[in-house]
Amino acid sequence: MQKYKYMAVDLQKHKVKGVFIANDMDDLAEQLAKQNLFLVSAKPYTSGDVTSFFSFQATVKIAELTTFCRQYAIMLNTHIPILDCLDILKNQPYTKYFKEVIGVLYEDVEGGMLLSEAMEKYKTVFPDFFRSMVKVGEISGHLEVVLTSLAEYYETETSLRRKVKSAMSYPLMLMGMTVGIVILMLTVVIPTFRDTLAQLNVEITGFTKLVYDASDFLVQWWQTLLMGLLCVALLLMLYLRTEKGKYVFDTLKLKIPIVKTIQINTITSRFARALALLLTSGLDLNESMYATEIVIGNRYLTERFRAAADEVRSGMMLTEAFDKYKLFPPMMIQMITIGEKTNALDEVLTRSCKFFDDQVESSVTSLANKLQPAMLLIMGVVIIALFLAVYSPMLSIMTGLNV
Repeated sequence: MQKYKYMAVDLQKHKVKGVFIANDMDDLAEQLAKQNLFLVSAKPYTSGDVTSFFSFQATVKIAELTTFCRQYAIMLNTHIPILDCLDILKNQPYTKYFKEVIGVLYEDVEGGMLLSEAMEKYKTVFPDFFRSMVKVGEISGHLEVVLTSLAEYYETETSLRRKVKSAMSYPLMLMGMTVGIVILMLTVVIPTFRDTLAQLNVEITGFTKLVYDASDFLVQWWQTLLMGLLCVALLLMLYLRTEKGKYVFDTLKLKIPIVKTIQINTITSRFARALALLLTSGLDLNESMYATEIVIGNRYLTERFRAAADEVRSGMMLTEAFDKYKLFPPMMIQMITIGEKTNALDEVLTRSCKFFDDQVESSVTSLANKLQPAMLLIMGVVIIALFLAVYSPMLSIMTGLNV
């Protein structure tokens, strides 16, 4: 990919200069047209290291984005101009790719673009919600407040994900060990014992025969089974990439009992934090509802949330709309009712975030506590069953010799 320095005009015939990375001139013109900019002239831009823009480097870590928000907000609070902040940030110890992105943001802002407009080029680096919030900050004149709130938002999200991974790591490890033990027994241990028993002319019957047949089948057809599993996994992945597949998967997550609780509490916490942030930043409720839709993260609930938002725009109270479409837990509905009555919805939502964060952590811990003994029980039953299948013929021989 090539970095181009361009000059374009917008719909009002204003000249806009900047730097953009594209495959070629046609791609550059097409990408600018999506932003209602019309290319006038462009030339390859050789300043800086363009080779860092590999096609697979499309995102940055949330932790890096959080640091970016924190540092940017601190400098804005000390009244450093936006452009100077970007100039300082592009020299901070970020990854090479992110530093290049910030460098392009600097050049675009220097050329007259708003920061939110410049970020539109990098939708995989700056999520939809992030870009929407930056735009809100620019409109309201409180960009430093928005950036600080974004940093706190992503820090909380990161912490919550870390806790979920930590709670689920042990049950998943037990599951992996169980599968590993079964495969090892069926492919290595049982064939060895079977060869020994064949030399002793021992008749194999019952459960032992069933296990030995399963072992023979796995040893003989493991390549076909592996290929079949890979094909099924690939087809499933391709299906889940489609809009219908994503919708079905999101719906399924709301049907499994314990998983449903975790999903609902996670989405409720995310919604409360985002809506509070938007209302605090100066947006009215209707605009905030539209922007909050991005953070729901579940297509089934997003569809219902969009319908509830339409009801609110038509004049329905927020509490009534959410209660009608059964979007959030009763506790959240009650909190919103209090917020609407006291005209302090943003405060009430901010305070409710911690409660639902704790609910998510509690639900995940509960799930992990239930899975751990269940997985240990399954592992024990599987090992005992395989042990009996392997050793019962040997025990029969030993019993016969004693007789």
